[in-house]
Amino acid sequence: MTVDVNALLPSETGLFYGGAFHQDAAGTFESFDPATGDYLASVTQASPDTVDRVVTVASQAQVGWAALDVRERVACVRRFAAAVEADADRLARLDALDSGNPYRGMAFDIRISLAVMDLFANLATEMKGETYPGAPSRLNLSVREPLGVVARIIPFNHPLMFACIKSVAPLIAGNAVIMKPSEFTPLSALRIAELAATIFPAGVFNVINGDRVTGSALSRHPLVRNVSLVGSVPTGRAVLADAATQVKSVLLELGGKNPLIVCADTDVDYAVAQAVKGMNLTWTAGQSCGSTSRLLVHASHYEAVVEGVTEAFSRLTLGMPMDEDTEMGCLTTPPQYAKVKHYLEVGQSEGARMTTGGLPQDPPHPKGFFVRPTVFADVTPEMRIAKEEIFGPVLSVMSWTDESEVMAIANGVDYGLTAGILTNDINRALTMARQVQAGYVWVNNASDHYPGVPFGGYKDSGLGREECLEELLSYTQVKAINITIR
Repeated sequence: MTVDVNALLPSETGLFYGGAFHQDAAGTFESFDPATGDYLASVTQASPDTVDRVVTVASQAQVGWAALDVRERVACVRRFAAAVEADADRLARLDALDSGNPYRGMAFDIRISLAVMDLFANLATEMKGETYPGAPSRLNLSVREPLGVVARIIPFNHPLMFACIKSVAPLIAGNAVIMKPSEFTPLSALRIAELAATIFPAGVFNVINGDRVTGSALSRHPLVRNVSLVGSVPTGRAVLADAATQVKSVLLELGGKNPLIVCADTDVDYAVAQAVKGMNLTWTAGQSCGSTSRLLVHASHYEAVVEGVTEAFSRLTLGMPMDEDTEMGCLTTPPQYAKVKHYLEVGQSEGARMTTGGLPQDPPHPKGFFVRPTVFADVTPEMRIAKEEIFGPVLSVMSWTDESEVMAIANGVDYGLTAGILTNDINRALTMARQVQAGYVWVNNASDHYPGVPFGGYKDSGLGREECLEELLSYTQVKAINITIR
C-alpha cells in the first residue's frame, strides 16, 4: 500500500498555545523518518522566554476552565476523543512514520488511548470531597480543586498514546495543560493540537516543542504547579531537581529492568510465549519501560526455554513501519540505536551467549535504525546487561534453582516498575507477588495494561500512579472548609 507522506504530516509545525500556532525566534529543529533517514518536517522550538509566555497564557485560561461545570469539561474531552477516533488511521500512520514503530502497534495505541480517555471521563464525578463529624454548630467539609497549570513531558516510544492519555486527567480536573513531546517524535502531538484547537477554550490545551532546555524551563516555572514525566531515570532526576526550585508536585513514570520469573511447574511453551509477549517487540521494538527484559528461568526448564525463545525471536521479521504486515519496526532515535548497539557489544564482551539477534545483515532499509530481536543466554546477575536498562529488543536469560535466589535476583536492581510470575501454584504466585519489588505484577501473563488499575513503579522507576483514579486525584488539591452555623 502506497501512502502519501505529505498527506499524513500536520499542517502546522509551530508552537500551539492560546488556541493558535506560533513561531519562535529560537528557530527550528528537523524531524526525520528513523526507518529511512528521510527528512519529514521542520518544527519550531520554544525558547525559555516563549515558555514563560505560554505558561502565562495557560494560567490565565485555566481560571475560566476551572469555573466550568465538570460535566462541561468532560463533554470537551469526549469530543476530543471522538476527533481522535475519527482521525485514527492517519494518526496511527503518522506515528509509525515518525517513531519507527509498526503501523499495527500504533493502531493499537489508538484503541488504548480511547479506552483511557473514556475511563477518566467516567471517573470525573469521583473527584469528591468529604464531610467530617464534629459539634452540631460546626460543619467541616473538604472540596477538591485543580492545581493550575500542569506540564506533561512525554517520550518518543508512544507519541500519540501519551499525548492523549496523559492530557485528559489534568484537563478533567480543571487544569490547563502544556505538553512537550519528544524532540524526536513531535508530529502526532502537533496533529493532536490541530484537533484540539476547535474543541478546548483557547489556552487550556497547549503543545510546545523543544529539547531538555525547553523541558527544564517548563519544570522550573513558578506557575507550573505539577510536572508529569514519562521518561528515563536521568530525565526524572533532572525534572525533580528543576521542580525543587519551587514547591510543586511531580508524577514520574520512569525506567525498568523488569523480571519475568519462570517457575518449575510452568509449561515451557507457555513460558516462551509470555517471554516473547513481555518484550513488546511487535509494539515498540522493545522500547518500553514495562518490557520484561530479564527472563529468570528455573534450571529444570532453562535450556528448553532458551531454545524456544531463540526460535521465536528468530522467526520475527523486520519490516518498514508503514507496511501493515510488518511485525517489528526499527528503533526511534540515533542515540537509542547507538545505545543498543553498544549493549550488544557489552553483552558479548561480558561472556554472555548471543543465541540470536544483533544487527541485521539485510535490513529493510540501509539507513534505518534496525536491530534484530536479540537473546543473551548464560547471563549472570552482575553483568551490565542484567542490571542496566537497555530499552531495546534485547532479552537477558538467567537460571535459578531456589526461590530465595530468584527473589534476590529479581529485586537486585535499582528499578521496580513491573514483574511477571509464571506458576501454577497459587501459594507460590501470591508469595512471590508480595515479595517482588515492583509496582505492577502479572501472574501468568506479561505486558498487558488494564485501564483503571494503578500503573507505576517502586524505587527508581517512579513516583505516583497512572491510568487510574489516583492519577485523576493527583491533579487536584484538597481544601478544608469549616463553617460555623449561627
